[in-house]
Amino acid sequence: MSSRRIDFPPVRACLFDMDGLLLDSEDKYTICTNTILAKYGRPPLPWSIKAQLQGRPGPTSGAILREWAQLPIPLEQYQSELISLQKEHFPSCKPLPGVEKLLGDLALAKTGNGDKVHIALATSSTTTNFKLKTGHLEELFSVFEGHRRVLGDDERVPKGRGKPAPDIYLVALQTINSSLGPGEKEVKPEECLVFEDSVPGVEAGRRAGMRVAWIPHPELHKEYDGRQAEVLAGRTGEGGPEDMHQLGEVDDGWADYLPSLEDFPYEKYGMVVA
Repeated sequence: MSSRRIDFPPVRACLFDMDGLLLDSEDKYTICTNTILAKYGRPPLPWSIKAQLQGRPGPTSGAILREWAQLPIPLEQYQSELISLQKEHFPSCKPLPGVEKLLGDLALAKTGNGDKVHIALATSSTTTNFKLKTGHLEELFSVFEGHRRVLGDDERVPKGRGKPAPDIYLVALQTINSSLGPGEKEVKPEECLVFEDSVPGVEAGRRAGMRVAWIPHPELHKEYDGRQAEVLAGRTGEGGPEDMHQLGEVDDGWADYLPSLEDFPYEKYGMVVA
């Protein structure tokens, strides 16, 4: 356990996951998956498995699910049925509590030093699924400029380097630094706050050298009962043994648990909302 105390610089960039963090789309994923599982006589998806799927790129999460479920159908059929269900359910996604106010506030936020607070999106959702989930929420997502949206099939993220690897958040930071206004200094990783609901996503943020706010589904939080400090340190082993030097220490202060995005504590992160 770390006893270090760190005087963090004010947060100048907020980097957002989407599924289960901004939108209730994780619940839609569960509905779609459970529909297929029930069709073929399999039990509903438990949180012990769902926790491994969250935040990861589609091919990776799909492989984990199929290994657990042992469905009696070919991969192509499973994918076809899943896509059909997703097309039905994703267009009804809704913002989670506190999201609309938070994004609206951040559009006006500055640091105590008067620096602008920038935002970017970093989601494992592909372009197709992103459009299905957000097509009816264009005003909400308009706060994320087009070039500051890093999606799961973005060519700027190397193949095979999805969450829990740090690449998607590092690319999101690059999108901000490449489009700063005149006179603005480059934003450093330690000046970034990653918003995540998933365990692999928290690890991705920690590996990127960024601060993290973890806002998990209540059932996910319960699944990691007694291990929440490991989650916040990025030390649950989601990313394997490589790059261990990039991980944090338990209770090092770089990550926090929040029950929801409502009543977000801007002052804790050095931000002021006008």
